[in-house]
Amino acid sequence: MSTTMTTAEESDYYTFGPHKIHPKDVFYTTHLSFAMVNLRPVLPGFSSSSPHLFFLLISLLLLLLLTVDRISTMSLLIHLSGSNLIALTFYVHVLIVPKRDVKRVVDLTSDETIDLWLTAQKVARMLEPFHKATSLTFTIQDGPQAGQSVPHVHIHIVPRKVGDFENNDEIYDAIDEKEKELNKQLNLDKERKDRSFEERAREADECRSLLL
Repeated sequence: MSTTMTTAEESDYYTFGPHKIHPKDVFYTTHLSFAMVNLRPVLPGFSSSSPHLFFLLISLLLLLLLTVDRISTMSLLIHLSGSNLIALTFYVHVLIVPKRDVKRVVDLTSDETIDLWLTAQKVARMLEPFHKATSLTFTIQDGPQAGQSVPHVHIHIVPRKVGDFENNDEIYDAIDEKEKELNKQLNLDKERKDRSFEERAREADECRSLLL
């Protein structure tokens, strides 16, 4: 099974139901599937241009909060964030999608089914340790009565941590709600309230670098 890493210069837009997905929203592809960041993720996540630097700075800031003027400390935090030394604007919730326009799981070929789940496994293997998660939720809404709003098979992957939802079943309600929003947000004729293109492109770049 051949794989390629996607860049905006090398690929056209991807098809996701009636919508077109910009290549910069896509961070991994195979000959049959692609992985994309979500426009409105379920859970906030973590990323940093330098994770080791991030933890060093957080330790320093906690020390400063205990010893000096808190206003000065917050000013330092804002300065560091503005300098891109700390980045907390990334989110955790990705989609795995077959390249062919397929509405239902039963319509996937055997090769597409295998490739879709192998892609999900590969992406999940990267997401869990990177986001310091301890579990993963995989979800497919197969058909409108199951909550599917974009008529194209896709797997939601959400890294999980202790306490992220008070009741674990709440995540399925949250994913259902995001699924409804996703179709609206992908409709470019409507006002978009999702994450900015730049935010999504940065997250995709981060994920892509981890899969190289």
